[in-house]
Formats: sequence, structure tokens, C-alpha cells
Amino acid sequence: MSGSSYGKIFKVTTWGESHGKGLGVVVDGVPAGIELSENDIQLFLNRRKPGQSKFTTPRKEDDTVEILSGVFEGKTTGTPVSMIVWNKNQNSKDYSEIASYYRPGHADFCFDEKYGFRDYRGGGRSSGRETIGRVAAGAIAVKMLSSLGVSFLTYTKSIGCIEITPENFKVDEIDNNPLYMPDATAAKKAGIYLEECIKNQNSSGGVCECIITGLPVGLGDPVFEKIDANLAKAIMSIGAVKGFEIGDGFEAAKATGLTNNDAFIIEDGIVKKTTNHSGGTLGGMTDGSPLILRAAIKPTPSIANTQHTVNKSGENIDISIKGRHDPIIVPRAVVVVESMAAITIADALLINMASRMDKIIDFYK
Repeated sequence: MSGSSYGKIFKVTTWGESHGKGLGVVVDGVPAGIELSENDIQLFLNRRKPGQSKFTTPRKEDDTVEILSGVFEGKTTGTPVSMIVWNKNQNSKDYSEIASYYRPGHADFCFDEKYGFRDYRGGGRSSGRETIGRVAAGAIAVKMLSSLGVSFLTYTKSIGCIEITPENFKVDEIDNNPLYMPDATAAKKAGIYLEECIKNQNSSGGVCECIITGLPVGLGDPVFEKIDANLAKAIMSIGAVKGFEIGDGFEAAKATGLTNNDAFIIEDGIVKKTTNHSGGTLGGMTDGSPLILRAAIKPTPSIANTQHTVNKSGENIDISIKGRHDPIIVPRAVVVVESMAAITIADALLINMASRMDKIIDFYK
């Protein structure tokens, strides 16, 4: 199986299965001299680990990270940073039954057809636990970017049909509720809605939004390496993501040129935009405005309610999936979306250093 790596200079390779001995990541291209500890990584992993509220799987995992290489005396050495999280609370017997059939909404059928064999314990590489490596790598990317004044604000924008409103938006509220919504009223309504989903042995989807500020102008290249295209690939590579938007996204299809174009102005000698319908990119490059992206997350496919499927003998059957599953993926996906965005931006920044000869000359003088 290829395709477990992402990035050109800041390159991330994740490995491991949900019910294997552990999961991890190798991050190549990390600049030397970044102050980095296991606690820096753990803070990010704690945002995605299970068992933190009634809206996440009751599976308890400490998800404690160990840095195996690339850090010495508290700083990155410039060599690959390798990290591991040991699996300690697998319950593989919960999944023994599904070896004989294909779960709706899962990759079981595709794995069997492609490889002729699959790890049926929790989904293997298609499990949400694969994102542990992405988040660990994202923690490094965010720390690197923060030293350059780049910051991330990521949260749950909507759950089902319940969406946050601008008038109730408060950044401090994001960490005050288990759904990571910056709107207390919307979070309360969403909580009631999710309790109904749980009661009905069902699940819900939602949308994550990420706002990136402090970006320089010109990240990304204008043809096949557009920053928005690379962000789309990064975000869409997350298992539960089914849609991606940047700026006005699909709403731009309803606009006209006059309403969609962002007018330029000079303010304090700096070129700025009066609006940001483009979401911080133009021609595949960052334009210096806040970069705004959204990810649509599908409902958790593992539900206890009865579903129709087929078994490997070619028979139509009804199933009820057992195990410990999230009624909604969105809150735990918030940090995964942020991490993949940060990895993409870190890679683009390193690539961009070679875009102009005068900058190269200045660096090597």
C-alpha cells in the first residue's frame, strides 16, 4: 500500500492500524532548532482522544505520545522526528463478527476487492485512529508556524442543521463545550439534537471551519500546486471528510462578478481587500487575507440501528454494529482539520523560500 505520505519538504508519513500495537508518524524536513517536547504534541492529541464527553466513543485511550527521534536537549535536530502512540484499550472481539460482511459507509468492500484481504479490527488504516499521526505532525507544524506569526482558529461551525451565528460568536466559548462550537446557544441546541441521535441509535455529521491568519502573500504556485488545491487534498484525505470549501465556496456559484470580487484598497501603505469572498487566496496563492476553509464531515457510519448489507457469501443480511463509536465525529475532527492545514502551510512556506533569486541571494550572503 502506497500513499501514506504527504508533503514535499515538510513531509509526513503516518503508519499503524487502529487495533495494532500502536500508531505513529515520521516527520521529515523539520527545521533544526524548534523547541519541542512531548507535552507540545500531547496538547494536540488530547484534543482528539476519545472518551472526553457523552458525544464521543466511551473507549478510553490515554493516547500518550513518545518522541523516538529528531529531538535532542529539547530542540529539533533537523533529522526526521519519529513519534509513537501505543494502543492500550483495543477490544478486537467487538469486531470479529464483521469479518464476514461489509459495513455500510465503511471501506470494507473496497479493501477486500483491492487487496483480497483486510484488517477488519476497527477498520485498520481506514480507522479514525490513523489521524493520531496527522495530529502529532500538525502539532510540530503549528509550533513552527507560530514563531512566524501564523495562527489557527478552528472550531465546529455546524452539527446537522444547527449552525453557529455571527452575533453569538465567541472565541472563548470554543473550549467551554464538548462540541467545540464558538456559540453557546448553538452548542446547547446541538447537544439536544445529538442526544436524540443517540437515543435513536443514529449519528450526525457537521462542518469544521478553520481560519488561518498571519500568512504572507504568495504561498502556493499558480498551476498544479495551488495552495487551495493542496489544502483541498490535505483536508479531503481525512477519512470522514466528504466536502471542502474555501472562502465563499459553493455560495460563489450564486454570486455575480460585482458581488464576488474583493476590491483592493491601500491602507497605511499596504494593499488590502475590502472583503474576503475568495477566502484568502487568488490564483492559487495566498493574498495576505485570513485564509478561511471548511470541511464537511459525514455522520459516523458505525451505528447500532439496523442496516442492510451483504455478507461475503453474497447474501443480503441485516446488521446492528456493536462496539464503542462516536455519535458524531466533528468535535474530534476539529484538531485533525487544523493539523492537516498546518502541515500544508508549513510545507508551502519552506517551498516558497526558493521562489525568488533575490531572496536566495539575501539568505546566502
